[in-house]
Amino acid sequence: MSASASRGSAGAGATVVTSQKVLQGCEEDYKRWQEVVNRAVRGFDGFEGTEQYPPAAGGDNEWVVVFRFSRVDQLSAWLRSGTRQELLHEGRGLFEEEPAQEVLSGGAPAGEREVVTAVISHQVRAGREQDFVRWQDKALKVQGSYPGFMGSELFAPVEGIQDRWVVAFRFDTREHLDQWLKSDDREKLLREGREYFETYDVRRIGSSFSGWFRFGKGEQEGIPPNWKQAMAVLLALFPCVMVLNLTVGVALRGAGVPDYLGLFIGNLLSVGLLTWLLMPLVNGALAFWLLPGRARTLRVHMAGAALVVLCYALLLALFALTT
Repeated sequence: MSASASRGSAGAGATVVTSQKVLQGCEEDYKRWQEVVNRAVRGFDGFEGTEQYPPAAGGDNEWVVVFRFSRVDQLSAWLRSGTRQELLHEGRGLFEEEPAQEVLSGGAPAGEREVVTAVISHQVRAGREQDFVRWQDKALKVQGSYPGFMGSELFAPVEGIQDRWVVAFRFDTREHLDQWLKSDDREKLLREGREYFETYDVRRIGSSFSGWFRFGKGEQEGIPPNWKQAMAVLLALFPCVMVLNLTVGVALRGAGVPDYLGLFIGNLLSVGLLTWLLMPLVNGALAFWLLPGRARTLRVHMAGAALVVLCYALLLALFALTT
């Protein structure tokens, strides 16, 4: 896949990426608090969507939340609002430290930032901004030679909101992203870049179902947006769970297997069937709609979504008649 880069512009949308290290044992309280925040932000002008990413296995208990707005002034109104300040005050006891945030003004819509995105903010030394930009261009050329690299965007500081420079780059898998982050080439670039920036922070954002969506790696391939992933997973998951419940579930209950063990066995079978049988079939049948490189028109997006909804209806009718 060819490397690509772009620079954000103030008129093309705005995104804030918030990273929050939740105290151990406070995860459920945090989820409830975050849901209150999510409901509150929906009432603000320009709000387009939010995404939440739990911590990676084995990492810090760091949750990442993404809020997307149509314009940077609308995002700014949310960030400075009394509603948000009150919510931050209410939730401060849930975190190890103050939440960190990076504002991305302009660039591609957040929903297209697939599959695994690293967001890195830099505190650039005064007077070295142009040197920093040239250094980022050099880093992009090196990144482009690494497997799975899907593109990069550089975001300048947003006056009155954020004084840090932010770069967001994407890889097709977390493994490929980690390969770049831990590489000797990147370490060499970081030593050189220390002349231009004082500090930097790295945040990783992953796609919800990326492991179930494996397509080719050509330039026209890729991973579908999260909303399509969710619809496709539901299309495979519902009949799988129903059939297992009517067959294996009945047999296990008849054999006196405890419910908790039967549920575990059912989940084990359903995940295996989804991963190695059902999702590859769904991916093949809906590739025209799932793949970003093929679904280029609104007509294709709508036709694919309508087809999936029709399949939902047929499955519901089928199980209504047979059960």
